[in-house]
Amino acid sequence: MFKNALALGGLLVAVVGNTGCAFAPTGAPIGGIFASTMTNSAVTSNPLGAKTGEACAISILSAVTIGDASATTAAHQGGITKISVVDAQDFNVLGIYSSHCTEVKGD
Repeated sequence: MFKNALALGGLLVAVVGNTGCAFAPTGAPIGGIFASTMTNSAVTSNPLGAKTGEACAISILSAVTIGDASATTAAHQGGITKISVVDAQDFNVLGIYSSHCTEVKGD
C-alpha cells in the first residue's frame, strides 16, 4: 500500500509540475493552487479613453489552448482606434483551467 501511495504521489508531482501552473508567461505571480491577477502590460501617451475591449485565450490541462488574446483583437472588440492602456488578467486553478485576457482601454 505504501508503494502505491508513493507512486501516486510521484505521478501527482509529475502532472502538476508539467501543467505550467508554477510559471506565468507574462511574469505575473502564479499560485500553484489558485491565481487571479491583473497586471499592466503597456501604457501609451494617449489620454485614458472611455472605451474598453477584451480578448482572451484559455487552456485546459496545459494540453489544449485556444483563443486570441492579442491587443489588436481587444481593441477591435471595444471599437478602439487609439489605445491608452493595455492590461493583462491571468487566472489559474491547479493548472486544470487557466485563462489569459488582454484588456485595452482607449478611444
